[in-house]
Formats: sequence, structure tokens, C-alpha cells
Amino acid sequence: MEIPKGTIKEHTIKSNELGEDILILIYLPANFSPLYKYSLLIAQDGRDYFQLGKIGRLADEYLFNREIENLIIVGIPYNNVGDRRRKYHPDGEQQQQYIRFLAHELVPFLDQEYPTYHMGSTRALIGDSLGATVSLMTALQYPHSFGKVLLQSPYINQKVLDMVNSFTETELLEIYHIVGNQETKVQTTNGKVSDFLSPNRKLSAIFTDKSFTYFYDEFNGDHTWTYWQPDLKRALKMMF
Repeated sequence: MEIPKGTIKEHTIKSNELGEDILILIYLPANFSPLYKYSLLIAQDGRDYFQLGKIGRLADEYLFNREIENLIIVGIPYNNVGDRRRKYHPDGEQQQQYIRFLAHELVPFLDQEYPTYHMGSTRALIGDSLGATVSLMTALQYPHSFGKVLLQSPYINQKVLDMVNSFTETELLEIYHIVGNQETKVQTTNGKVSDFLSPNRKLSAIFTDKSFTYFYDEFNGDHTWTYWQPDLKRALKMMF
């Protein structure tokens, strides 16, 4: 039987925080209706999640089989590698503005335009690598706005570890966290080679110690979509 396909449309939001127009991709399920309420999944690296992650196709299947709750997926593409680093990296010049854009501009827009629940526990952030980093840092700063975070091989430095360590409202966040057991020599966009595995293990220990609602797994692979894409099947089911 043919599974009905949802639609993905483009929309541009004027961001005062960032001083630029931000393109967003909005996936609506095939049976979308303003009579239903929807949870939200906001993806950094948005075009990658639709094209490489095939997240829309996965949602089509799960929604058709009633395996996940009603869900709208919003992808935010980056313009280029430099733009991505400025907005996602813990030391990026625009990272705080980008985080405020997510909490203060994107969420109010989505809540106004679509039949969402208006509750943090029904809003999730997802990202891979630096996209996961900024997703986590956003949820730590705005846990009442974003109650779920899906981290695929996040970049972790001391700044991130300190932020998680000092976070106190652990009951507000549910976290899904994966990293590859071969992510010891990751070629990063600044030309350096980094060990992602060790800092992620440190992060995992803090999450566990602080009693977050938390899932962690190390997959047998490296820092690529070859492994993140199939993992989305479990991630979506587990979190929605």
C-alpha cells in the first residue's frame, strides 16, 4: 500500500536577533488538519535532515502506521560552513543570537501559524555534530520552551560540559544521545582533527549522574550520515 506523503514547504522569517532573513523548511503530515494538535521537532542542519536523513519519509511511514504522535518537523538550513560555525559553535560569534532566534522568534511564529501544544514538553530540538551542540545549549538555556533534545554525535568542549554540570532543572529535559565508537579522529571544518568520543563519554557521565531522563548509545561507526540516518528510526520512535 502506498504511504501518503507529507508536504515540505519553504518559508522565510525575518529575524531581528540575527539581523537577517532565515529560511525554514516546514514538513506537514499528509493528513495535516488544523483540528489536530501537533508536537514540534526543530532540526538544525535542516536540509541535511530532509535530504540525507530522509526524516520526512520516515515521519510519513510512522504517522501512517500510527507509531508516533502527530508531528510537524521544521528544518533550518545553514548558508555555508562559516555561517554554520558562527551560529552553532559554542564560541560562535552569533550563537547566542541564534539561540534567542529559536526561542523568541521561531517558536512564537510556529505557535501562531500552526496548531501546536504551546508546551516545552512537546517541542524537541535535533542536530548532528555542531547542530547537536547548539540544540543542547538552547534547551539548557530555555528548558521551558524545549523539553526534548536529540543529539547525534555532538561537538563537546569544556564550555558545554560546564553548562550541563551547572544545570539544575533536570526534570524538564528528556535527552537522546548517540555517538560513534570510531569518532576518535574527526576531521572538523576548521581543518583540525578532533576526538569526539571521549568528551561525549564525559557528557554522558554527567547526564547520568544528574538523573536526566536520558538515553545513550554508542554505535559502531564514525562521524557520518551513514550512521545518523538509520539511527533516526529509533530516535523518532523513542522521543515521539
